[in-house]
Formats: sequence, structure tokens, C-alpha cells
Amino acid sequence: MASGWASDDAVNQQIDGTIADAIDNARRQLNQNSLSASYCSECGDPIPEARRLALSGVQYCIHCQQQIDKQLANATALYNRRGSKDSQLR
Repeated sequence: MASGWASDDAVNQQIDGTIADAIDNARRQLNQNSLSASYCSECGDPIPEARRLALSGVQYCIHCQQQIDKQLANATALYNRRGSKDSQLR
């Protein structure tokens, strides 16, 4: 049972919105270029051939990709979709 101005399916709408955002982020991260780079676009180190064959369109070495993934995770982790009173008071 919802109280206040929230609709009865407000929680489901929040979950659906979070999933839709995650799908949009994943689609943006897909590389449209099917050619893999021989050298990392970030640091310039050579990308191993096994990585280039395994991931079509890879542009970063493993180390740089891990750093990028951490930055993206940190950026999205700070976003509070719930907007509950408890989270607003903290």
C-alpha cells in the first residue's frame, strides 16, 4: 500500500527505470567499430592478440579497461534513484 503522493506501483517504476538506465549505459559502451586496436588508446601499450580476438572492437588494454570500469561504477554508484526520506536525510 502506497502512502502520500506515490502511486501503488512506484517501486516497480523505480526498478524498471534503473534497469532501463543500465541497459542504455551498456548499449552506449558497445563499440560500433568491429576492428580491434593493436595498441591501447589510453596508454599506448600493445594489446595482446588473444584479447583482440576474444573481444571484437577492443580499444584498451586490460589495465586501462579496469580503470575505466571502476570510474563508471563509481559514477553510477552515487546516483540514488530511490529518493526515500531516509536517503534524503543522510
